[in-house]
Amino acid sequence: MLTAAPREIRRWYGREIHPGFDVCADDHCQRYQGITKAFSRAAAEAVRATAGRFLRYQGAICDARFSKSCGGITERYATAWGDEVVPYLESVYDGPADSCPSSPETWIRSNPPAYCNAEDSELLARILPGFDQETRDFYRWRVAYTPEGLADLIRSKLALDLGPVRELQALARGPSGRIYRLKITGQRDHVIIGKELEIRRALSPTHLYSSAFVIDRESGCLVLRGAGWGHGVGLCQIGAAVMANAGHTYTEILQHYYRGTTVSA
Repeated sequence: MLTAAPREIRRWYGREIHPGFDVCADDHCQRYQGITKAFSRAAAEAVRATAGRFLRYQGAICDARFSKSCGGITERYATAWGDEVVPYLESVYDGPADSCPSSPETWIRSNPPAYCNAEDSELLARILPGFDQETRDFYRWRVAYTPEGLADLIRSKLALDLGPVRELQALARGPSGRIYRLKITGQRDHVIIGKELEIRRALSPTHLYSSAFVIDRESGCLVLRGAGWGHGVGLCQIGAAVMANAGHTYTEILQHYYRGTTVSA
């Protein structure tokens, strides 16, 4: 774990945060629950061992984004946020060697090997909070909606009455298959939404695991078959834990997910 950035950049969406921590107390920072909560001795030792060291790209401290599970391929920065190139937040295969799927849709429909394709229940129990351990199908998942049920969800989330939903069409995808422009067509009207977070919020009562999904029709329902958990940009938490468990150093893990970076004081 790297130390927090200097005060002048230690802000998050314009909010001041706790001195010494580059985090906020909500889902945005993976449910950080405050300094009064119990934490492991190993975590404390990791903080001490890396004190004063930073992840850098061309000398500048990195904006080290991360998500729970990339689904086998990490996503580039521009798919989730601003339309800009961040060289160390590009898409990488989450495995020991580069692999290029024939298409994002084919990748999502398959179950390829990757660091975050983890089935070690003991390891997952160590790295996931109790409430996240209730779900183990986040590498590949499935959600089904009736046209009417999806219409109700769109009405609730977007305040739009499109009528029963006839079609979901991916207009633009990132390299991991994450959709960042989605057309929703109902009997009465249609709407185009994006980027990935808006899509995830619109298509779930809470948050869809990710926007990396393909759409099928089964028995009158719209079925979303998806990959990963979160925006997928930067470090994959489950993949990084599997790498660490296999003996990789923290610098090797960071340089796998953030290409072209260095760790220095």
